[in-house]
Amino acid sequence: MGLYQDQLLPRFQDKVMSRKATREPRARVCAGLHGEIVEVGFGTGLNAPHYPAEVVKVLAVEPSAVCMRLAEPRIARTSARVELAGLSGEHLDLPSDEFDGVLSTWTLCTIPDVGVALTELRRVLQRGGSFHFIEHGHAPDPKVARWQGRLEPLNKRLAGGCHLTRDIPRLIEDAGFAIEHLNKYYFKGEPKVFGHTFEGRAVKV
Repeated sequence: MGLYQDQLLPRFQDKVMSRKATREPRARVCAGLHGEIVEVGFGTGLNAPHYPAEVVKVLAVEPSAVCMRLAEPRIARTSARVELAGLSGEHLDLPSDEFDGVLSTWTLCTIPDVGVALTELRRVLQRGGSFHFIEHGHAPDPKVARWQGRLEPLNKRLAGGCHLTRDIPRLIEDAGFAIEHLNKYYFKGEPKVFGHTFEGRAVKV
């Protein structure tokens, strides 16, 4: 699985996650970010074209060196300064109460100890700072949810540890955030088991 996970999967995910349908949601979730932000699961820099001009610095948390290489052209085209700031969302070597915003897009599904990672993200935010997110997870329809449970073990093996059944809003609130805005929907064109989406914004209170 080393070659697949390290070399092939990042390239495959870059193609899948760069499709046209993801661009508008990325633009929505990046809107309102400003100053210095932390992006957990930076990936191949697919959010970089959507950073508002008010974003001056991005601390990128990304475990894959291949992803960071693929991201270089997108990083070069953004006005924000992008710096690699760590390999794991569960252990951020960043100061507390420092950053204006945090960004996560289709990332919380893959972090092994997502509760610890969310606690770390809250720690580094300034009080009143915003957490912008778009994630997929547990569906409200019982039939879809049952299939998510059946497929999750295989999906985790094939998709870099991606969980299908996480209740993202509950996890965010359990970490001490207050959710200010939340939109739930099935992502158009995605099978429902993979596409139940949580898009929103939370704040550190």
